Amino acid sequence: MKINQLKINAYGKLKDIQMHFGDHINIIYGKNEAGKSTLLNFITKCFYGISKNKKGKEISDFEKYIPWVGEEFSGKLTYELDNQQKFEVFRDFKKKNPKIFDDKMVDISKEFNIDKNTGSEFFYEQTKVDEELFLSTLIVNQQAVKLQAQEQSRLIQKIANLAQTGQDNISFQRAMERLDRRKLEEIGTERSREKPINVLTRKIEQLEKEKQELEKYETIKYELREKKNQVKDEILKLEGKNNEIKKLKLIYENEKIENEKINIKIELKNKNEEKIKSIQRKVEEVSQNYKNIFEKRKKIKKEKTKGNIAFITTFLLILFLVILSIAIMKNYTLSNIFLVMIPIISFIFVIFRSKITKKQRSNQKEIDRIDLETNQCKQEIHLLEENNAELEKQIQILKNEVEQKIKKNSFLETNTESDNSLLEDINREIQALEDKINEQKIKLHTLELDEQNIEPKLDNLSCIEEELTNNIEKKNNLKKLEKSIDLAKEVLEISYEEMKNMVTPKFTQKLSKIIAEITNGKYTNIRLQEQEGVMVELENGNYMPASRLSIGTIDQLYLSLRLAMTEELSKEKMPIILDEAFAYYDTERLKNILIYLSEKFKEHQIILFTCTDRETKLLNELKIPYDLNILDR
Repeated sequence: MKINQLKINAYGKLKDIQMHFGDHINIIYGKNEAGKSTLLNFITKCFYGISKNKKGKEISDFEKYIPWVGEEFSGKLTYELDNQQKFEVFRDFKKKNPKIFDDKMVDISKEFNIDKNTGSEFFYEQTKVDEELFLSTLIVNQQAVKLQAQEQSRLIQKIANLAQTGQDNISFQRAMERLDRRKLEEIGTERSREKPINVLTRKIEQLEKEKQELEKYETIKYELREKKNQVKDEILKLEGKNNEIKKLKLIYENEKIENEKINIKIELKNKNEEKIKSIQRKVEEVSQNYKNIFEKRKKIKKEKTKGNIAFITTFLLILFLVILSIAIMKNYTLSNIFLVMIPIISFIFVIFRSKITKKQRSNQKEIDRIDLETNQCKQEIHLLEENNAELEKQIQILKNEVEQKIKKNSFLETNTESDNSLLEDINREIQALEDKINEQKIKLHTLELDEQNIEPKLDNLSCIEEELTNNIEKKNNLKKLEKSIDLAKEVLEISYEEMKNMVTPKFTQKLSKIIAEITNGKYTNIRLQEQEGVMVELENGNYMPASRLSIGTIDQLYLSLRLAMTEELSKEKMPIILDEAFAYYDTERLKNILIYLSEKFKEHQIILFTCTDRETKLLNELKIPYDLNILDR
């Protein structure tokens, strides 16, 4: 695997940077504070993303490298795997996930797993190298070691750790000590009274005692609930019976109302019958008056007839006398007298007829009045009779309804007591039932109060049970942690033994070969001892602790071990990044390591960060090809 090129839009102090890299040795030259460390960090974060988590540092990498000016915080990097597949990764560092393109510029970002914390894991899936391993092995940062004379032991320990465990910052003995210390501090033992597991054990015992004391209230609560249910059942039973009797009372009262309605209608019917009789008597009286009026009418007719006859007779008599006086007696005076009598008689007759007519009219009015009154009485009688017939129907309907209700209620049907006595019995029964209901309600209220009084204790029991469960869970978690720590120690010991028996000899052999080549055969054999640590075989065959070697030699030893591990990291030939790694090398040592890197790591891309021109001069002198990128900022 190799990095082909990169482009930085803005990252930390760097802006508008473009670089191309060759397949083998690449020199990135820049003066101090030019931004070499920022560039190295950019390469790492392109592969693994940048975190906003401080991880124990004063500020996070995100805060450290975000540009001070402008919104842009991005860049891209092109790389190629050993199978010649090319990829381009673009990072907007304000976003968690990058955009990844293949050599046909097809976006393949979604083809890789997304971790919710770290984002896309594309580079790990391709190389099986995570960020921690990338930083601790493939990047050799001399400045981070700070090789001072008084710190040789620290570097020797890192070498021993790297040879023993595969990580330069992990010591087997310290790991075991930390596991033991964690077990003691986070769990505890039988003797450590104030440690978590002992505190939890005592707390659990105390809670279990309190739980036993309070559990008896659950029995009391159960008994109270049973009694409450019994009382409620009794109340429901009494209320049901009371409701039935109240219904009976209502039926009885309704029956009384219906009977009263019947009585009212009967009374109304009787009044109507009396009224009919009264009207009939009136009609009889009117009929008697009617006879009298008709008798009077006959008399008037007789008088009229007699008057008419008298008038005609008189008129004829006078006419006869006139004729007689003229024709026979020839007495015109007498005839005139008789003629004068005719108008007088006619006048008298008219007066008579007028009186008779008045009498007839008066009589007729009386007859009409009597006829009208009679008709009115007859109509009234008819209406009253119809009303009575309707009342009789209603009375019959009401009586039938009452009879049906009585038949439906055996109590009313069989009870022979008086209405008032029956109603009094019903009211007494209702009152007795309501008294019993009130007594049961008071009893129920008392039971509820008793239940309320034990509720706080039961609430406390719930809290204790919850706390007990939590503490038991905590204790179980501690036991699980204890088992995990014991298992980790067991696995660590097994792994350590395997490392000693299999991996460590392989590394020490490879390390011996590398150190022999870069020291021109001065040191040819490296051994690792548990007590002494890293031992170096001298030219005379004697072994010397590595801590007694010079700083430059220790530096070579450390670099050798890191180089020895690169072949074991991944199936890919990963790049080797050296950040000021040769700052403490003299010219001879630098020359040897450059030759060694150019010959033994031809398949690896080597990126060397430096602030001097020593490397380029020696490479030119040795005629070793390289690519140069100058960081001038």
